[in-house]
Amino acid sequence: MSRLSSLLRRTFGVVKEHVGTDHFGNKYYNVPEQKTWTGRVIRPRRLMEAANPKAFEYLEGSIPSEWDAWIRGRRKQPPTIEELQMNVRYREQIKVKAVEAEEKDKALQAKEYEEGLVARPVQTQTKGHASATQFGQPEVSEDPISTANSFQPGSWGPPGAKK
Repeated sequence: MSRLSSLLRRTFGVVKEHVGTDHFGNKYYNVPEQKTWTGRVIRPRRLMEAANPKAFEYLEGSIPSEWDAWIRGRRKQPPTIEELQMNVRYREQIKVKAVEAEEKDKALQAKEYEEGLVARPVQTQTKGHASATQFGQPEVSEDPISTANSFQPGSWGPPGAKK
């Protein structure tokens, strides 16, 4: 460490070096390992000053993933502008491909429905409340016939049982 930076650190406190700014306006700093005037060692850190420092206005995604990886120490070097721009273009391409794949899948499903290869999903309409004993039926059936789609709680009892 040079004498000048040592003098500045003793005069002004902890020295932090600005390493970059993202497109949101957040600023990123590296604080190298330093010794205080008392001789205490301050370990190296990475910091971010939020463009919008109000905690309740922080939203998920307010830190680009490349900068987040640098802050958390998952990468050694801060991201370059070229890398950030390349990743933004890549994410946009992925979104376009996802929309195209979804449209292709919907067209294939429609074709399969028309040809009768796939049954359409059943739209069930229930009347009453599921916790009611008679749930949509006026009387209790003695026949134990039910499927997962038509099961109704309390709708069957063994023969001879009265409710």
